[in-house]
Amino acid sequence: MDTPEPRLTSLAHGGGCGCKLAPTVLQDILKGVPQTAPFADLMVGNETSDDAAVWRLNDDQALVATTDFFMPMVDDPFHFGQIAATNALSDVYAMGGRPILALAILGMPVNVLSPRTIGRVLQGGAAACAAAGIPVAGGHSIDSVEPIYGLAVIGLVRPDQVLTNRGARPGDVLLLTKSLGVGVLSAAFKQDRLDKEGYRLLKETTTRLNSFGAELAGRAGVHAVTDVTGFGLLGHALEMARGAGATVELTSRPPVLGDALRLLEEGVRTGASARNWAAYGHEVDGLEAGVVRDLLTDPQTSGGLLIAVAEAEVSALQALARINGCGALPVGRVVDGPARVQVVA
Repeated sequence: MDTPEPRLTSLAHGGGCGCKLAPTVLQDILKGVPQTAPFADLMVGNETSDDAAVWRLNDDQALVATTDFFMPMVDDPFHFGQIAATNALSDVYAMGGRPILALAILGMPVNVLSPRTIGRVLQGGAAACAAAGIPVAGGHSIDSVEPIYGLAVIGLVRPDQVLTNRGARPGDVLLLTKSLGVGVLSAAFKQDRLDKEGYRLLKETTTRLNSFGAELAGRAGVHAVTDVTGFGLLGHALEMARGAGATVELTSRPPVLGDALRLLEEGVRTGASARNWAAYGHEVDGLEAGVVRDLLTDPQTSGGLLIAVAEAEVSALQALARINGCGALPVGRVVDGPARVQVVA
């Protein structure tokens, strides 16, 4: 009789975008890394912590390049592959680009997991890419202690339509295309406290492509876009505030995924939430310890797009979002002031 394989999540010390390095740790690591400014055709590098790099090819095309990978947040290998691939594709969409191909990044404990299980991870990733209309054209694999999967993704965008996280303007409304609480639900899953409906919601939101981002390129009134991932809504809104040199006001009542608030009240949360707050809480006003802070700092694996749009264009953009099968709910606005986040009722 074959020995049962261990749960995927039991093989990893973290999962999903909760694996990301804390913002302060990342900043310390990057201090000695040379800036990329000398390259004339590099339109977007690592200067503003944007979602992907952008390289101008000619007057009509620019290359969007990104990579993203993490450890499992669910036990089903196919779902893990789907989620990780969807998350990686999101970086291209957040720049207004359309993906054209992907390369797989795979690290697996080959003496612990069967070839069939590992193959299912790859099949899940390929399914997400097929939904995006692109191939997984190759990749690289290693034998690693913890399971890791993700993609390097290449996309295209017009150079004059590149979207970044730094173009928001005072007066803009902030729209979010997915509800918050992915980290909470994934933590509940690991603790065997997530019911079937909660798992369905977790899978549905994390495997839903952010392809709406490609529709935003060149659209009037759209000034900045980023996807909300490991640093939580607060952290990515703060990056938008820094890029704009303005204050971002966030609501204390953002859209919530399933029972995430109830689970937070019962003490379910990720360690990444506390690390996030420790890294940037000194740049946030109007927020005390509690479930709202834990929700706004909750790491969002394959989270939604945060869009800064002129107020006059909000209704039209929300209608376009509905046509594209996603929401676009107001979660704040940009106002004159220092580069900080202010949480308001």
